[in-house]
This record gives sequence, C-alpha cells and structure tokens, in this order.
Amino acid sequence: MSKDITPAVLIAHARTAARNAHAPYSGYGVGAALLLADGSVITGANFENASYGLTLCAETVALGTANAAGKLREVRAIGIIGGLKGTDGEIGGNDTCHPCGRCRQIINEAAELTGIDLPVHCGSGDGTQIASYTISELLPHSFGPKDLGLV
Repeated sequence: MSKDITPAVLIAHARTAARNAHAPYSGYGVGAALLLADGSVITGANFENASYGLTLCAETVALGTANAAGKLREVRAIGIIGGLKGTDGEIGGNDTCHPCGRCRQIINEAAELTGIDLPVHCGSGDGTQIASYTISELLPHSFGPKDLGLV
C-alpha cells in the first residue's frame, strides 16, 4: 500500500462512503474504498432496491466507478465496512464486514486484470476492527479472465 494510505485510512474512506448508503430495507450500510496506483481513492456505497435482487453492493459500485474512469487496472487494495445505520447516518457495530460471494468474484476480476493478489481490508462499522486478507484467501480456486486466456 501507499505509505500514506494505510488499511485504517482506507477503512476510514469506506466509513465515510457508507454514510451515503441507500439501505431503507435492511438498514445495513456498506462502504467500499479502492486504493489506486497513484494513491487516489475511489469509493462506493450500497444501493438497495425494492426488488432486492437488483441491489448494488458497495464493492460493485466502487469497482464500476473505477472501470468507468478507465482505472480498473490501477486498483491496488480495497477496504470494506458495514453495519447498521443509526438515525444520524453513522454506521455502527464492531463486527468486521466481509464481501459477499458475488463481490468476491468481481474483486477477483479486478485482481486478475491488475496481476496483483489484491489486499482486501474488512472493517467493522465503527472502524475499530480490521481484518486483512488477499482476494485469493477469500476466493480460493477462482474462475476469471485467466481461465479464458484474457490475461
């Protein structure tokens, strides 16, 4: 990671993003923050939908934003937090939030395109706990662009 962007700083960016989560159905806000090669950070928040299957996870929003900016191959790490939203919009809870299976697959796609076993920092809603993994630890035996001969 960049010497200025530690896992704790990345988690803080994710917590800020989670305040913007649209989570009227579950009340569970999730934020994600991507560290790019140049040290910049792209964030995303979950966006729930009344048709639950159409909900967008924070990780997907952030990675889609990076892709739209032409920066998907520049992702170097991701921080994720989640917890129940308070009436003030703050995210609470001291259990770490881990990416769902779909998001693990999407993170793996970015990892294979970058050629880096991306670090995934999972934080608690209140930001006090951080557990760090690589995407290959979270999604062993993955299927992705390499299996299709694309990287």
